[in-house]
Amino acid sequence: MKTVINVKADQEVKIKAKKIAQDLGLSLSAVINAYLKQFIRNKSVYFSSTPNMSKELEDILGKIEGDIKRGKNLSRSISDSKNLKKYLSSLC
Repeated sequence: MKTVINVKADQEVKIKAKKIAQDLGLSLSAVINAYLKQFIRNKSVYFSSTPNMSKELEDILGKIEGDIKRGKNLSRSISDSKNLKKYLSSLC
C-alpha cells in the first residue's frame, strides 16, 4: 500500500534534485523512497561534506596527469632563494 508524505523543502533544492533524478532516469519519489529504505536498513543518517568532482574538474585533472606523464609544463625543484630568483628571471 502506498502513502503520501508531505515534506517541506526549499524550491531550489526540489528543482535541482528533480533534475538530477531525471538525468539518472529516476523520479524524485523513487530517490526519496530509496533513501528512506536505506535509512531503515542502516538505522543511521549519513551526510557527506566531500563533494564529488565535476566533469570539468575531472577533465582538467586528466590533462594535468597527462602533462606530468609527458614531463610537460613542469617546473624543476628549487631549494634556495638564489636559484629561485635565477629561475624566475629566466621565465621573463
